[in-house]
Amino acid sequence: MSPRVAVVTGAARGIGAGTVLRLARHGYAVLAVDRAANDPDLPYTMGTAAELSVVVENAREHSADIAAYIADVRDPVAVLCAVTEAENRWGGIDVAIAAAGVVAGGVPQWETSPGQERAVLEVNLNGVLHLARAAVPAMLRRPRPRSGRFLAVASAAATRGLPMLAAYCAAKAGVTGLIRALGVELGDTGVTANAVSPGSTGTPILAESARLYGLPGVAAFAEQQPMRRLLDPAEIAAVLAFLAGPESCAMTGAVVPVDGGLAL
Repeated sequence: MSPRVAVVTGAARGIGAGTVLRLARHGYAVLAVDRAANDPDLPYTMGTAAELSVVVENAREHSADIAAYIADVRDPVAVLCAVTEAENRWGGIDVAIAAAGVVAGGVPQWETSPGQERAVLEVNLNGVLHLARAAVPAMLRRPRPRSGRFLAVASAAATRGLPMLAAYCAAKAGVTGLIRALGVELGDTGVTANAVSPGSTGTPILAESARLYGLPGVAAFAEQQPMRRLLDPAEIAAVLAFLAGPESCAMTGAVVPVDGGLAL
């Protein structure tokens, strides 16, 4: 049998990187997509081409069909080209996972620079929209019976008002609304749409959040979760891998909390 084919954005590090590795362990063919460059509107370092190469190299220990692709999710044409690359390389796609994300803020919304606000909205929300626009038609091109999966990484910030992170909260709330709407629109097509909603996870985004809040480090966020620990990106990736598989066929329009109890 041909492997299931997935496109994962934000693949150079964090949850995206963990997801590429998890899918490879399940035998998927994966196009690992990342901008692999800094964003001039954001004050911290983005994932790099070298980090993306390491992710791909590690994933190839489990599946030979892993490839890197440089694309900025803020650019709809670049996202479409990434999806087309996966289709051309492996004959179609079955799974698209929008894991690319950034954070900015540290001041009230009305004092946040327009450039930073735009970057957060364009990556965290528009990037998901761009992937859906490109990937859903590709999944629908698979013959019936199909089992396409459109997945997104939301956040506990979608339902909690986090001070000084207003644009991030707005973008993640938009992602959850999009997923619910897609679940209805896709109906009985055999393609589903779901999201995970992580809590405080040990990623570069959390490190930047700690800096914005003037905290000594990411460990300070552990106390806000009932489990009293930070989550590991691999724990989020494990749930995404389940949602990507055929076993999740009864789920659509769902936003699954993987948050250590943060939303309780």
